[in-house]
Amino acid sequence: MTAQPFPVSEIVAAQRPHRKDAARNYDALLAAAREAFAEHGAEASLEDVARRAGVGIGTLYRNFPTRRALFESVYADEVNSLCQAALDVAGQEPWEALTSWLSRFSGYMVTKQAVRQALENDSEIFGTCRESMFSAGGPLFERAQKAGVARTDMDFGDLLRLVAGVTGTTFVDDTQRDRVLAIALDGVRTNH
Repeated sequence: MTAQPFPVSEIVAAQRPHRKDAARNYDALLAAAREAFAEHGAEASLEDVARRAGVGIGTLYRNFPTRRALFESVYADEVNSLCQAALDVAGQEPWEALTSWLSRFSGYMVTKQAVRQALENDSEIFGTCRESMFSAGGPLFERAQKAGVARTDMDFGDLLRLVAGVTGTTFVDDTQRDRVLAIALDGVRTNH
């Protein structure tokens, strides 16, 4: 799999400030928002996000003029990281590459749920992000199918729905989530 541009990476790059200190604040705000959304869902307070990032609320609003802009940016950044993860694992054996990426995808589901609550599925960014995700992860699944280690009676959309359904619930901890995901993926893997 060769490095290819994903449309969502352009969204993230266009929003990120160029000055080093401003870019640092932007990145800190995204990380803090992701953490706050994971803990408190769509109701996380913007003041808490700014505090976690170590910046004032004015800095948050300079970077993200609306709550919606923050949610969309966090979501685009998460999808961008997911696309990069697909490139990072592409050199691994087909099944290992696929399961490594799906593990990262299951972690992304937490952010996606909070963002979907906040944006009510009406954001144009969802379509762009979906296309990017399919462009990034789809080839990993196809490669696993061609290698004979993944079922061929399903498509990538089926696989994502399976993983989202299995990991989109509340777990005691990450270990339990990983165990349940592994059990589900046993149904995707072919026996050799």
